[in-house]
Amino acid sequence: MSLMRLTAFFLWLLAFAAQPAAAAASPNLWSLEQQLSSLVAGKTADVGIAALDLSSGETISINGDRAFPMASTMKVAVAAAYLQQVDYGRRSLDTLIAGQPAQQLIERMLIHSDNAATDILIRNLGGPQAIQGWVSWHGFSNMRVDRTIAQLLQSPRDLWDSRDSATPMAMVELLRRIDSGNVLKPGSKAYLLSTMSRCVTGKNRMRGLLPAGTRVEHKTGTLSGLTSDVGFITLPDGRRIAVALFARGGSDRPNTIAQAARAIYDGFVAELRAPFSGVLRAQ
Repeated sequence: MSLMRLTAFFLWLLAFAAQPAAAAASPNLWSLEQQLSSLVAGKTADVGIAALDLSSGETISINGDRAFPMASTMKVAVAAAYLQQVDYGRRSLDTLIAGQPAQQLIERMLIHSDNAATDILIRNLGGPQAIQGWVSWHGFSNMRVDRTIAQLLQSPRDLWDSRDSATPMAMVELLRRIDSGNVLKPGSKAYLLSTMSRCVTGKNRMRGLLPAGTRVEHKTGTLSGLTSDVGFITLPDGRRIAVALFARGGSDRPNTIAQAARAIYDGFVAELRAPFSGVLRAQ
């Protein structure tokens, strides 16, 4: 093995070792788990859910290890990969790419889900293989980036294709690492979250049934037969929950995602109020 590959391997091991195992849900979240299981069981769509309390590490997962097409939710990884280059001084938000500032491309990609802007950024970073290299270098398992958005849309639609897919648990791990500061420096992290908070697509999904004024930083994904939404929900006490919601096939997918997001919101709020929850969370 060459020195370069050996060094990369050890860096990967360090990145993987730095990921703490998610804490199991406390008994105060069992009712939420049951509620989400019942919600999924009553739907015609294949639904995957993962939610992670960024303060305690407690996790709820329904089909969380099942791979779903990422669609446009992969744009979070593209943005993070570019912003890490900014942090290293190799690129800047003012860099002109195809005649447009990188910042403008990132905001078009995350706020309006602009596919052309996404593919311009992907090409500038070295193509899908470079994004996959970034994903692998950070130790994000169960996440694949194989094609540009244009290539994905031109291919025959197969919602069970393992290419360009991620599990809900893999997606919340990406979100957790972004939030923790292990991936991006504070300025880039703040910029990414601020941009995600301005997302205008999918208002009937994660945001749809949450209380008015709830802060949500998210990115939607859509294909024929697939509806998804991933991001952060801030609770009234300031705790933040990383959430990944995917629905494939069936019907009423946006409302299914909205119902799951509201159940997660209510469940984590109720968990804080439950007797002895402070003791359980301290274990």
